[in-house]
Amino acid sequence: MKTAAIIPAGGSGRRMETDQAKQYLLLDGTPILVHTLKIFQVTHLVDDIILVVPAGDIPSVKEMIEGRYGLSKVRTILPGGKERQDSVKNGLDTVGSDYDIVVIHDAVRCFVSEETIKSAIDGAARYEAVSIGIPIRDTVKKVTPDGVIDQTIAREGLWLTQTPQAFQTAVIKRAYEAAYRDGFYGTDDAQLVERLGIRVRMLPGAYENIKITTKEDLVMATRLLKRS
Repeated sequence: MKTAAIIPAGGSGRRMETDQAKQYLLLDGTPILVHTLKIFQVTHLVDDIILVVPAGDIPSVKEMIEGRYGLSKVRTILPGGKERQDSVKNGLDTVGSDYDIVVIHDAVRCFVSEETIKSAIDGAARYEAVSIGIPIRDTVKKVTPDGVIDQTIAREGLWLTQTPQAFQTAVIKRAYEAAYRDGFYGTDDAQLVERLGIRVRMLPGAYENIKITTKEDLVMATRLLKRS
């Protein structure tokens, strides 16, 4: 079973309140992006990595990936698009029909485990489309625009979506083709598949599989790295 991993890395530093894009921030002296790529580099579950970054970053990222860190599985480095979905599409367009599974993973989720990646790939092979996620543990409130609690929502059956999400190649390509034909932009890749009427199976992830987007996330990531 041949598998490609698409890593969209087009984030900014806005929520991190820094001029540097969050994927390039250092975690224990190494860029967050590299921490993530190393996980996919060492696992036998993924054959090729397709990295998508802002167009202007390609020369420096290429030097970093190929020169300093020698991440040989990064088959290609592509320019991103205006939205995350556009960046993933650019990567998906390079995936041939000889790949059975496509895994899509956030560049700033550098604590994903090989076990989780395996679960996603095996799940996609069995169910066509899967997402990794975790059940909500806190009480959920719906709040009005002026800050008043309008409703308490039962948390049973509510999950927070993580990545990786994994799909049979033909399925995710069809979902993207339909989305662009209809001018539809979703909040994640699974939503594009859902709108085709294809059931997406949610599989349990890990609470440690955080997405590093704020200063607080970076502090937590440092602690997780030390603990591991």
